[in-house]
Amino acid sequence: MFALYVSGTDTGIGKTLASCALLHALRGYGLHSLGMKPVASGCERIDGEWRNADALALQAAGEPGIAYADINPYALQHPLAPELAARDAGIEISLPPILDAHARLADRCDALIVEGVGGWAAPLSAQLMQADLVHALRVPVLLVVGLRLGCLNHALLSARAIAADGAHLAGWIASHVDPAMERVEDNIAMLRQRMPAPCWGVFPHAPDADPAAMARYLRIPMLAG
Repeated sequence: MFALYVSGTDTGIGKTLASCALLHALRGYGLHSLGMKPVASGCERIDGEWRNADALALQAAGEPGIAYADINPYALQHPLAPELAARDAGIEISLPPILDAHARLADRCDALIVEGVGGWAAPLSAQLMQADLVHALRVPVLLVVGLRLGCLNHALLSARAIAADGAHLAGWIASHVDPAMERVEDNIAMLRQRMPAPCWGVFPHAPDADPAAMARYLRIPMLAG
């Protein structure tokens, strides 16, 4: 099965857009594809249940008929770091519910994209880091690099941290989040020279972008032939 864990250089740099675009791209290769957001903080009450906009976007971009609770096992109300949001909710995030949901999703698809929270080093709980989840799932990491001032430092530090945690960085996607950024192409070229993994695509700055349209900017090396 094709599987990835999508992390980022920070929060708000396009992980959900990249994850949804990947789902559309994978379906273009003929793969039944699903997305998962194991932990999501910042939810609203919909039909009596907490729902997160990013998780709903992943649900919409994947195969139909999948229970929301499997896509997002931990839906936390407050838009805080997951550890704090879970504490406010009186719960503690742990691996078993995530792994159980992941197994149910994996049984129903050919490709599964798991979206992380914030940047790579953002903890899931007092005892659980994202690296722990990646090791438990046995999946490679795709890093979304937010193109703005400081992106070189953030991308290279993230790549080093991923390697230091014993995870495999399969590639990275550049996401143009700051329309005022200067020398964008030069920064992308410097990233291509220095990142220890290939670039899978560059997303132009596009507020309210359609993930299906953004899929055309992606090239998945192991599937592209």
